[in-house]
Amino acid sequence: MSTAIAAVRSVTAYIATALYVLIAGPPGLLLAIPFKWKGLLYVLGHGGAALALGLAGIRYRLSGRAHIPKGRAVVFCANHQSNVDPPLLYRALHPRLHILFKAELRKLPILGLVMETGGFVPVDRGSREAALGSIDVAAASLREGNSFLIFPEGTRSKTDQLLPFKKGGFIMAIKAQAPIVPVAITGGRAAMRKGSAIVHPVMVSVRVGLPIETAGRTLADRDAVIDEVRAAIEALMAQGPVTAAER
Repeated sequence: MSTAIAAVRSVTAYIATALYVLIAGPPGLLLAIPFKWKGLLYVLGHGGAALALGLAGIRYRLSGRAHIPKGRAVVFCANHQSNVDPPLLYRALHPRLHILFKAELRKLPILGLVMETGGFVPVDRGSREAALGSIDVAAASLREGNSFLIFPEGTRSKTDQLLPFKKGGFIMAIKAQAPIVPVAITGGRAAMRKGSAIVHPVMVSVRVGLPIETAGRTLADRDAVIDEVRAAIEALMAQGPVTAAER
């Protein structure tokens, strides 16, 4: 597909998604906040993510769903290739997935309030004390049964090589004694190159690996846990794109 057509589709997706947030967000908040109906926000969130991905032409194949523990809160730990990764993994991995997000995103009209009301946890990277406080909040949420998605690289990698992992999400998992599920996403970089707002229609592959337990481990073990998770993600990435037969 030509860049011009992809640009038109991208603009359409941006406008439609913005309108969706403006139309669905306020009534969703009016119901969710007083009645503590957080589940409604997740239904609306999945609708918005599906709309944006569908209009932009982003499809995905997922392999390894059986590896996700049932009835337990987990920390999904994924590599990061492009801006399509968060909404795609939000759709693919869990019906009520919580996310650690940059604190500055709270300034987004309506959407920022929706994320916080839905239980997403903002992290202020400019303040170590504030960031550690957010990790404690997220760990408590994990213990209450809420699964989280983290991107330990902290930013998008320009190559297939993983960037150094930040420790916050692993500290959260260990404090909550929650398993970490490694996830490898490939194809996202072709969808949206860093520095470009144009989204190109692609098929993205998502591979889910076996969970890595943190039960019985302490913060002194965090570097070893990071090494295990990193090795697991690299092994998943090395398997290449998910084929139709694997679905």
